[in-house]
Amino acid sequence: MLFLLYLVVGVLARLLVTSGLDDGSKDLEILVLRHQLRVLQRTSGPPKFRAVDRVFLAVASRSIPRDRWASVSVTPATLLRWHRELVRRKWTYGRVGRPGRPSIDPEVRELIRRLARENPRWACMRIEGELRKLGIRVGATTIRTLRMASSRATSSPSRPPGFGRCTSCCLSNSRAGGST
Repeated sequence: MLFLLYLVVGVLARLLVTSGLDDGSKDLEILVLRHQLRVLQRTSGPPKFRAVDRVFLAVASRSIPRDRWASVSVTPATLLRWHRELVRRKWTYGRVGRPGRPSIDPEVRELIRRLARENPRWACMRIEGELRKLGIRVGATTIRTLRMASSRATSSPSRPPGFGRCTSCCLSNSRAGGST
């Protein structure tokens, strides 16, 4: 929408400037100064330019000779900054969702828990490989995190004997003559 407005105002400004030769650029300069007065009357404090104001001043900057541009309150650096902001807003590539990694579907979570429960000796890499065969891409770290969360939630009798014991406990039991 702003691009169309830019084109229309640009054509009108060029017609104004080229129709009267020197007087046309003076008329356009007077229009810009009047527009600046309206912007300054609209706000108290520093001027706040709307999108339409920015389009008008950008078009005028291309049509007014550089020696007369000193009377305008907007510098070329400001016009470049406006253009950078416009491009940045245009190309956001859909930053609408939540930040971070997307969550896993509940069905996939349940499948991972079921595979870990039915095959307790499988490592996370094996479960990852089996899921890839099904066309599901989940990282081993995610599987490990889900297994840890589910192992805290479940009771220990569902685990095979000796599962989860630390090495030092096993070594101390074997030295004492106990079974592992």
